[in-house]
Amino acid sequence: MINISKFFTSDDDDNQKSGEIENKKYVLPLVPLRDMVLFPHMITPVFVGRSSSIKALTRALSDDKKIFLVTQNDPEILKPKVTDIYHVGTEAVITQLLRLPDGTVKALVEGSSRGKIMNIKETDEGYVAVEYSPVLDQPMEKVATEAAIRVIIEAFGNYAKVSGSVSNSLLKNLSALTLDPSKLIDTISAQMPFKLPDKQKLLETGDIEERFVLLLKLIEEETEVFAMSQKIKGRVKKQMEKLQKKHYLNEQMRAIKKEMGDEESTQPELKSLENQIRRKRMSKEAAGVARKEFDKLKMMPPMSAEATVVRNYIEWLISLPWFRKTRTNMNLDEAEKILNQDHYGLEKPKKRILEYLAVQILVKKIKGSILCLVGPPGVGKTSLAMSVARATGRGFARISLGGVRDEAEIRGHRRTYIGAMPGKIIQAIRKTGYNNPVFCLDEVDKMSMDFRGDPSSALLEVLDPEQNTTFNDHYLDIDYDLSDILFITTANTLHEIPAPLQDRMEIIHIPGYTEQEKEKIAKGFLIPKQLKQNGLDDTDVTFSKNTIFAIIREYTREAGVRNLEREISSVLRKIARQIVQTEKRKQHTISVRSLHKYLGQPRFRNNMLEKKDRIGIVNGLAWTQAGGVLLTIETVTMPGKGHVSVTGKLGDVMKESASAAVSYVRSRSSDLKIRKDFYKDLDIHIHVPEGAIPKDGPSAGITMCTALVSALTDRPVDRKTAMTGEITLRGRVLPVGGLKEKLLAAHASGITRVIISKDNEKDIKEIPAFIQKQIKIILVEEMDEVLDLALVLQGESSD
Repeated sequence: MINISKFFTSDDDDNQKSGEIENKKYVLPLVPLRDMVLFPHMITPVFVGRSSSIKALTRALSDDKKIFLVTQNDPEILKPKVTDIYHVGTEAVITQLLRLPDGTVKALVEGSSRGKIMNIKETDEGYVAVEYSPVLDQPMEKVATEAAIRVIIEAFGNYAKVSGSVSNSLLKNLSALTLDPSKLIDTISAQMPFKLPDKQKLLETGDIEERFVLLLKLIEEETEVFAMSQKIKGRVKKQMEKLQKKHYLNEQMRAIKKEMGDEESTQPELKSLENQIRRKRMSKEAAGVARKEFDKLKMMPPMSAEATVVRNYIEWLISLPWFRKTRTNMNLDEAEKILNQDHYGLEKPKKRILEYLAVQILVKKIKGSILCLVGPPGVGKTSLAMSVARATGRGFARISLGGVRDEAEIRGHRRTYIGAMPGKIIQAIRKTGYNNPVFCLDEVDKMSMDFRGDPSSALLEVLDPEQNTTFNDHYLDIDYDLSDILFITTANTLHEIPAPLQDRMEIIHIPGYTEQEKEKIAKGFLIPKQLKQNGLDDTDVTFSKNTIFAIIREYTREAGVRNLEREISSVLRKIARQIVQTEKRKQHTISVRSLHKYLGQPRFRNNMLEKKDRIGIVNGLAWTQAGGVLLTIETVTMPGKGHVSVTGKLGDVMKESASAAVSYVRSRSSDLKIRKDFYKDLDIHIHVPEGAIPKDGPSAGITMCTALVSALTDRPVDRKTAMTGEITLRGRVLPVGGLKEKLLAAHASGITRVIISKDNEKDIKEIPAFIQKQIKIILVEEMDEVLDLALVLQGESSD
């Protein structure tokens, strides 16, 4: 026998707290309980698996079916010692015993009374016996008992209403227990979800009044906790948003699909995407966004529209070359060789490209340059950009901006739109696979704007070296560095490019080619290229030098060589047909005389000059997007009332130049030996032929004035003299642009003298030397000088 008095308190205070202990002692088999406290008068099943406990049940069943049950301090202990169990337990009666197939025993027990353990002994039969003394209840006064019962029943009723976990039958049965307050307390204690130590405390308390107070306190605390938890649940439920509900439903769908095996098909794809995100080297911002979007994607149904949008966005992020660069060719001689192989002439832009490479060799890291090549069609602006990419060893991307009127074409659409995509800038960068390509923005002067935005304004950020380090595409919504890109833009006219955009670019003018330059380009580039494309070689066809000049003068009228290449291709296609039809290959020599067989009759007159000097007809020079042209201006006078007509589909600026010329002539009529009142009885008609073609600009001012003076003074104009310049009301001759193209047109038309403003003297150095030798360039400041040079006396007129 083990005396356990040293383990449990047994002084008078403890006896008073636990209730009065009967002096008589009893011995019963002991079964320790885990996670439960058995109160007297309660019937409950007990599952026993430990061999000592099973032997104790067996012994009790063979005697008077009584057993002593006590709760363990720690339910995890398999073999409890004296210190591992409480000192107050319950005497119980075994009403039923059932042995289960797994070796455990299920016993149905009914609590009888409380008992305090005095001693414990281990028997030879393998179970533990306990010596205990019954704990007697200390009754209350009758009035106090009735009051306590009312309070307890009311408190328990309130708990039942709040929790809803108490059956109505139990509430009704409590009224029958009012005569036995101890049984009432034990019944309610067994039904409440108190913590194990609190239930054990109720079991150990023998004083009825003290037990009433403790139970009331515990019931009220449990009621408050349950009410607060319900209140919190209600608040959370109200605050639950639609997205959270959808997420919950999505999780259920995901679980269902996982059970059905549908989710397995998407797992490899998500795993592959996650690996790509992990391996991809991106900016810190992009990497964070990619991971965040991937976490969202994992929570979405794979076939939903939103999942497709998120997946496409992540794929765009990981496909962009955030840090991948091509090594720039640092050999200047090799770069210059490549540029010369691809293009004849164009010395100025070639020089600028080589300067850029030289600076990059020295500095290693410079901001991307923005060049703007301005020139007529067909002079090789776009192909020059391609040659720059080849010379520098970089990738090449081209974007045609002609007709673009939506800002989203540049900056992309926001992801809120269906079918949204990044802008053309980001698309082209992904296509090249590098973040430092040569970027050709073609036809930058052909952009327009409407209610969808102004794309030229969107280009301001792209083409500004101070801003494009943080270019933000609307679709990506992440900064992307464009500073390593070499931007090259092309345009036909400069005045159609907005001034803020011009300010961000380095303008390089590419003038039209001379006839000699076109002939060399045809010999060295165009003919070999077209021979190859048409399945021929230089043994099949030969072009004489005069034949090429004849094609240039009689079948093309352009500043570039695009139409020249087209005419050469037309000749070679006809020869290729002959070879196929005759099945014989022979040498074909294309001469000037045989040229019409392949190209038909000449489309342009080689010499547009008048056959003799005429009154009121003056040769002007104009600039168009296709190059320079010779513009004949005609003026006639007739009896009338002083009306001035200007025809030929002229723009406002050109009409104003005609008005300025008329005003100048009227103000100088006496000096020019013209009647002062000529405008009263004469109608004046100024016409510019080829009326279907729009014309505008101030450069025909001195030409119109000369034609007007010639018509009013009956003095003819030298037919081999051409002129260009703006006139003021005081007779000053102002400079104009496009001088090289205009002189090329004058040379092609057989002009021998050209009159220009003295302020254009700086532009003469751009004129080829052979043109300066064949055309006499005369610089003037006043309109009087122009008239003295252009007008001839009747006797001096030449046929």
